[in-house]
Amino acid sequence: MSSRTYYITTPIYYVNDVPHIGHAYTSLACDVLARFMRLDGRDVHFLTGTDEHGQKIEKAAAAAGMAPQAFTDKVSQSFRDLVVAMNYSPDNFIRTTEPRHYAACQALWEKLVAAGDIYLGKYAGWYSVRDETYFVEGETEVGPDNKRRAISTGAEVEWVEEPSYFFKLSAWADRLLTFYEKNPDFIGPESRRNEVISFVKGGLQDLSVSRTSFSWGVPVPGDSKHIMYVWLDALTNYITECGYPDTNNPLWKYWPADLHMVGKDIIRFHCVFWPAFLMAAGLALPKRVFAHGWWTNEGQKISKSLGNVIDPIELAKTYGLDPVRYFLLREVPFGNDGDFQRRALIGRLNGDLANAYGNLCQRVLSIVGKSCEGKVPAKGPLQAADNALLDRAHGLLAIVRMELDEQAFHRALAAIWEVIADANRYVDAQAPWALAKTDPARRDTVLWVLAETIRRVTLLVQPFMPDSTAKILDQLAVPTDSRTFAAFDRELRPGTTLPKPQGVFPRFVEAAKAEN
Repeated sequence: MSSRTYYITTPIYYVNDVPHIGHAYTSLACDVLARFMRLDGRDVHFLTGTDEHGQKIEKAAAAAGMAPQAFTDKVSQSFRDLVVAMNYSPDNFIRTTEPRHYAACQALWEKLVAAGDIYLGKYAGWYSVRDETYFVEGETEVGPDNKRRAISTGAEVEWVEEPSYFFKLSAWADRLLTFYEKNPDFIGPESRRNEVISFVKGGLQDLSVSRTSFSWGVPVPGDSKHIMYVWLDALTNYITECGYPDTNNPLWKYWPADLHMVGKDIIRFHCVFWPAFLMAAGLALPKRVFAHGWWTNEGQKISKSLGNVIDPIELAKTYGLDPVRYFLLREVPFGNDGDFQRRALIGRLNGDLANAYGNLCQRVLSIVGKSCEGKVPAKGPLQAADNALLDRAHGLLAIVRMELDEQAFHRALAAIWEVIADANRYVDAQAPWALAKTDPARRDTVLWVLAETIRRVTLLVQPFMPDSTAKILDQLAVPTDSRTFAAFDRELRPGTTLPKPQGVFPRFVEAAKAEN
């Protein structure tokens, strides 16, 4: 059992709108990793929060008839509500409007100035308020409506000319490329790594890192007419949390982060700008950045104008929280884009959860309740079929560890469900109900093997479906202190009294009827 630190972060979410399925997906992936690492004995720090500065917020607040701080207070709370509704387990929730964050941003700025990497100039170019991003002319195009937009995002851009401080990003290209080469796992998946390397090889321009045309943000030290560029401000949250600039803070032990989880649209900020800022400031770089894909809804791009935005809280209320958590990480290879389909969700819920996993637990524990006086059955001599199933269940811990190290949630779950399928085939082949008449001792061994397999599988499913697995482990009478991976080999003790079994994954029929 290791007590090594594990620091994992979601991006901090921009508070110009309410949470949607994309936010839920990113945070869920982080939550599963944080829970897994805690169960595996790691000293985990899991951070999420909200990004609350910038021109877009200033405009959204004005449109809502609110002061920026009041507006951000309101919308930030909706992201806190999402944490509770989706049963995430962050260790802290950071806001960029906190005084400690202003102090960290200004300290980092002063470091960059002292290193000679910031200079005062004038910015003239295309800027997207929506993306909070600068674009060169070749990255934009004029549409049929005569409005210029960013080609990559479709966001409208405006011509901006104003005094600006610049970060010497162009000076860091070679050092970034060297870093990527020496640290091949820094960016995942491979497609995103290739994208970033190609971008940097294409040549880096110095980055405008201040604005004077609005006031909602962190003031530049010594020049309060300038507000820090929102991405320099936002990215700093990851070290603000660890106490920066106080490297004697107890939380500094967590830096550098083990994983920044992000959506693919913000990979450039995390894999080009952020490492360059950190290198210039003489700080350690995060160990890995993983960018996942986007969801569509029944084949359509998700947008407010189409009215097809998926509310994760409503989804959980309709289908159950744990089934939704399972579906989101099982259905699509993590890192790829995915299409959200309700019939696929219902199929997973009824097939994987109710029929495969739930039915295995229910029928095994029901037979134990009826045939073994409601106690863990006696374990007799093991046969080849018994050892084969137990060995596969035992081997799952190493497999799941390996897959989650690569953020391959779908592969981890597929491996677990293969063992669940093996266990269901084993039940049918061994037919414990028939053994009751011919060989009760053998029946008890078969039931013990099945109950023990369920225990091992369920320990590993805990990070994905914490509430459901807690109920199953309760039905196996597994003590609370035996639910970590340190107890993975702590086998069920024959004779232990078990509570009356109850189904955990009911079939979902109402929504299926509604679709007919």
